[in-house]
Amino acid sequence: MTSPTSQTSSTSPTAPSAPRPRAVQALRTAARALGRCAVLTALVPVGVGLCVTYLASFVLWGCLGIFPLFPLATRMLRAAAGAARWASGHWSQVPVPVPYQPRPALERTLHGWFWTGHDYHRNRRFAALALTLRWMWTDPATWRDALWAISDPLVGGAIAATPVLLAAAGLYGLGQPLVPYDLPLGGWPAVLLGPVLVAGGLALSRSALHLHGRWTRSVLGPTERTRLARRVEQLTEIRLDATEAQAAELRRIERDLHDGAQARLVAVSLRLGAVAALIDRDPEHAKKVVADAQENVTQALQELRDLVRGIHPPVLAERGLADGVRALALDVPLKVDVRAELRGRAEAPVESAVYFAVSEALTNAVKHGEARHAAVELTHAAGLLRAEVTDDGRGGADPDRGSGLRGIQRRLAVFDGTLTVTSPPGGPTRLIMELPCALSSPRTSSS
Repeated sequence: MTSPTSQTSSTSPTAPSAPRPRAVQALRTAARALGRCAVLTALVPVGVGLCVTYLASFVLWGCLGIFPLFPLATRMLRAAAGAARWASGHWSQVPVPVPYQPRPALERTLHGWFWTGHDYHRNRRFAALALTLRWMWTDPATWRDALWAISDPLVGGAIAATPVLLAAAGLYGLGQPLVPYDLPLGGWPAVLLGPVLVAGGLALSRSALHLHGRWTRSVLGPTERTRLARRVEQLTEIRLDATEAQAAELRRIERDLHDGAQARLVAVSLRLGAVAALIDRDPEHAKKVVADAQENVTQALQELRDLVRGIHPPVLAERGLADGVRALALDVPLKVDVRAELRGRAEAPVESAVYFAVSEALTNAVKHGEARHAAVELTHAAGLLRAEVTDDGRGGADPDRGSGLRGIQRRLAVFDGTLTVTSPPGGPTRLIMELPCALSSPRTSSS
């Protein structure tokens, strides 16, 4: 181990060079942003061609009744808008939610006709085409995509092209010949201004990229009306899921009581009834019956405790989420490291939701992931309670295929929580659960 003096002497010579990696990193970030602005600028002609195609399909349908080109052009436009949303979220760090309404299902009447929401059709293919046209035509996002296709080559193209043109002009100036008599008139100012223009283009690239993302979100993002409609649909689904989950939980409790504690208590009642007849005639046998009844009562009490623990664990109610998860980790057949940084207690329903979500995640790690080690981290920051569960299992977890992960999603969605799953084949699996909540002061038990 080095002494404090040697540590000071070894770090002092390298102190002046500490800012250099940050400068290099900033230069790389600016160059990357400038390259992305160049890509967006190069795609402007593609946007112009797409805009012309879409307007032509609209004119052909509205004036000549030639409609097959309109759904094809709309799908192309939606694909381009989806790419713009992806670039805004991944390049500009401005996420843009998808605003499209879900495609309605084709309904068939008892008489064999297909209802498209406007009229009836006998032919299924024609009815599906009519339904698609009506869905695209009545979706406000379709016309916002059209507005984006018309305006983005002008507005978005100008935003992305500004730093690119500055850097290109600077590189052109730096590329001028340095021999005085070969230099054209006005060449020397270009040579002198070249580094300034390149530096200006790099300096503006990140701001321009972020501004381009905000422009994309303002045009391609969902409107307030769409957000409210989607929120109503989400709350309706959450209410249905919560109702189904509550009904399933009540059925489970009833089944456990009927098959477990209730059956044992009935057996105890029958045995105690037999004791009254045996106590005078065969005392030894009566003692055995009483001992058997006592054992059944003990098992019934244990089953009732397990049932109560499955509804709301006592350690969770008495000591909070952190200690509840630590106690849960002791019952899991794998090594679990728990790290908690919580400066208070959340509401009891929120703690219960996170507790059972972590329990389900650890159960999946053992049952499906074949993990040997797991880690649970509980934190709270910026009004979000965050629970992260990581295991070294085989990975491949998918919420679309696993009922356990869907159950976690439904449990968290009741509290506007989210579940993010990262589980590549071969592992590791990482589950991030976030719930908006506030923490109160820590509670202490009376004991």
